[in-house]
Amino acid sequence: MTKAVLTTKVEPAYDDLPEERYHFPRTYLRQVEAAIGDWIVYYEPRRINADVQSRGGRQAYFATARLQRIEPDPVRDGHFYGIVSDYLEFDHSVPFREDHGTYEQGLTKPDGSTNKGAFGRAVRNLSDAEYDLILKAGFSRALEELRKGDPQHGSGNDIQGYEDEPATFERPVVERLVVRPFRDAAFAAAVKAAYADTCAMTGVKIVNGGGRTEVQAAHIRPVAHRGPDSVRNGLALSGTIHWIFDRGLVSIDEDHRLLVAKDRLPDTVARLLHTDRRVRVPRRLDLQPHPQFLRYHRTKVFKG
Repeated sequence: MTKAVLTTKVEPAYDDLPEERYHFPRTYLRQVEAAIGDWIVYYEPRRINADVQSRGGRQAYFATARLQRIEPDPVRDGHFYGIVSDYLEFDHSVPFREDHGTYEQGLTKPDGSTNKGAFGRAVRNLSDAEYDLILKAGFSRALEELRKGDPQHGSGNDIQGYEDEPATFERPVVERLVVRPFRDAAFAAAVKAAYADTCAMTGVKIVNGGGRTEVQAAHIRPVAHRGPDSVRNGLALSGTIHWIFDRGLVSIDEDHRLLVAKDRLPDTVARLLHTDRRVRVPRRLDLQPHPQFLRYHRTKVFKG
């Protein structure tokens, strides 16, 4: 097994849904096969779609997941799906090049310039050391929150198996990826950043003297229903609104309009919602709620 970088655009030409699957041609089959059972990192290039003139992509690593298996595309000959699990978005994107150089050593030539041939490959295998460096950079905010102790998600010391861990002992970040408190902290940091610590349904933003925000990160498709830890499956909501959203008293249509369950929501709570009954979402398309997750909430959770 070996780790890998998988490149996916904001508007992919292939049938990608990074939270669940990666669609690729036979050209990359050997590299993807080598990563089965191991972890992968998603990379977003400069181009946002198949148009060679398109721009706006972050040129950054933005999430990790575990590659479970490969399935042939039943419709498109010579194409395959990499099926993933344990998807987790970084709390902030990581540029492919920083002050120390590129995270992938193969992307830098001896003279320090970028190896454009290697960089142009949509799938690249990755060493354990390179992967660990990307994770530490991508989850730096979540790791700091766990070290300090976050009132919403607890502290690093209440993670099962970490209770007696000395503060100076650093476990590899990869060991934390399947532990719920760490995933909650990373998800919360990413969602709060995307929504500027502001409730999407009320516009309320409260920050205490210590810099803590009142807003919480809510899953649209619940974790208990196999909802991924993706910003596109998240909303920043104040505590009360988070509670009523999880219980299906409000939902969102695909145009980001608020739906309110008839005769179920107290007027005192309804008055907190935006008067135009529209949800405020991030401007970036890749951070906005994905229609698939919104549809799930409307059909499986909403009581309207």
